[in-house]
Amino acid sequence: MSLCIVTGSTVAKIATLSFTLAWTHSVQKTQWIEEWRVGPASLQIVGARAESNGAGMEPQAGAVFDGKFWRWKPVLGPLPEVALRRSDAVPEGWTFCALGQCRAIGTATDAADIIYLRPCPD
Repeated sequence: MSLCIVTGSTVAKIATLSFTLAWTHSVQKTQWIEEWRVGPASLQIVGARAESNGAGMEPQAGAVFDGKFWRWKPVLGPLPEVALRRSDAVPEGWTFCALGQCRAIGTATDAADIIYLRPCPD
């Protein structure tokens, strides 16, 4: 399976079954990390963790604190795509990791305002 990262008219195709998104919350200035699985027609979040709660970063019921992060399995069905909107409040954007490599996406220097993550045909 492959994941497509769509930035304006540019499409990057990555042959992967899973990926991680990480970012720093614009108000709390703490890290948030999500783990995702790529299916043939959808993306499924399988785990989330946040360094602290507050300002819209509340962990779900049943979250466990491991000494650094609140960890939980989000209750959210499969999604056809995930849209990431660039914010000037967070110029560093997101850290996207797959296949043991990480890169910044949605940074202040990116031309596209919205980045779409979606399964892509193989």
